[in-house]
Amino acid sequence: MTTDPQIASPAVEPNSELSKSLLSRHVVMISIGGIIGAGLFVGSSAAIASVGPAVILSYCLAGLVVLVVMRMLSEMAAATPGLGSFTEYVRLGLGDWAGFVSGWLYWYFWVVVVAIEAIAGASILSQWIALPTWQIDLALMLVLTGVNLLSSRSYGEFEFWFSSIKVAAIVVFILIAGAYAFGLTSPEGPTFANLYSHGGFAPFGWLAALAGVTTVVFSLCGAEIATIAAVESREPARVISRMSVSISARILVFYVLSIALIVAVVPWQDIKPGDSPFAVALSYTHIPSVATIMNVIVLVAVLSCLNSGLYVTSRVLFTLAAKGDAPQAMVALSARRVPARAILIGTSFGYVAVLLSIVSPGVVFAFLVNASGALMLVIYLLACAAHLKLRRRLERDAPARLAIKVWLFPWLSYATMAAMLGVLVAMALTPALQSQFYASLACVVVVAAAYVLRARRRGARSGPLK
Repeated sequence: MTTDPQIASPAVEPNSELSKSLLSRHVVMISIGGIIGAGLFVGSSAAIASVGPAVILSYCLAGLVVLVVMRMLSEMAAATPGLGSFTEYVRLGLGDWAGFVSGWLYWYFWVVVVAIEAIAGASILSQWIALPTWQIDLALMLVLTGVNLLSSRSYGEFEFWFSSIKVAAIVVFILIAGAYAFGLTSPEGPTFANLYSHGGFAPFGWLAALAGVTTVVFSLCGAEIATIAAVESREPARVISRMSVSISARILVFYVLSIALIVAVVPWQDIKPGDSPFAVALSYTHIPSVATIMNVIVLVAVLSCLNSGLYVTSRVLFTLAAKGDAPQAMVALSARRVPARAILIGTSFGYVAVLLSIVSPGVVFAFLVNASGALMLVIYLLACAAHLKLRRRLERDAPARLAIKVWLFPWLSYATMAAMLGVLVAMALTPALQSQFYASLACVVVVAAAYVLRARRRGARSGPLK
């Protein structure tokens, strides 16, 4: 029996309750789709080029960090379902200040992602459609905004099929690349010598593999979307439990195995930043029309991320408004029980960001992108700290709620937080990543200052920032 009001599930206003139209299959595929994006299909080339075959280790370490964070989020979500955005677990554990800061940082992160993905999608489609890219940007944003406005079910159905295509593409790639690497289809026999024949397994040293975590960890973000979507399912606790059990296998299969096969098939020097390493690997296997195939797959990944970005920004803004941290107008729901105003606000900021990418690509838009670079690590750190506090509170007052438990608690939790702090320090000390670190730090300071001003205006005296 729970005695601490801070861990009791919050009451939800009947007129502000989101629909429960997402099915279990939707949430599971949303979770999978969240970690399979353009960061894997294209962004992984930069990591391979800077680390070499030892990038496999970088992905293993980054995957372990994200896995533990997801386990923490799953434990909190299963114990106290129905809070809305996962940043509300940060509020529950650390106080209003942390909920405000993490919520607005997460919203900003995804608003920037929406703009980046819309630009990337338009760039791909411009190869086949003879229209200016800004018009294609606009069309993509309008179509997927319409999908999100229709209903949560329509978003879930689109994301289910987008994610299914991405999963199918990776499975096919693993089969094709695996057959080539083992010598079944390669005329020269097994190609695993590529792992050590070109400067060794770690041509830039083992520290480079550790530093590579700073690059790859961001491509693994997104699985937490499922904890937000689970709120709109009929059985959120069961869905979250199912998601938590299987995410480790996804990370190992979709990221580590595919990256390992790429550097086994292709000499790592042949992979250039900005190219799709999947396309390069498939070209070695002499698959016809490989460029077109990969462009279609990357386009699906981009549209999936754009679709999820519009969904996430609206639900986070809806939850912030419900807590008094955003205009109350954002709480209003349409007849289909979706936060239409919050969706439109998020979309409008996406339009502004796309416009800035045209009129000021090297200054304002570059700052917006850089300022989102380290935000997910800051948000994950707050989530970990909240979990440590909430877990002890639950063990004391409501142990029966702990259906999901983090392994080796609390030592693995401490190690995960230390690893993320290490990544942030590495960013601050790495010249190529310093702009992202300091721009992100500036963003955190601005949001924290906004909370202080809000608290003073309301006469609030809660949390460490009072």
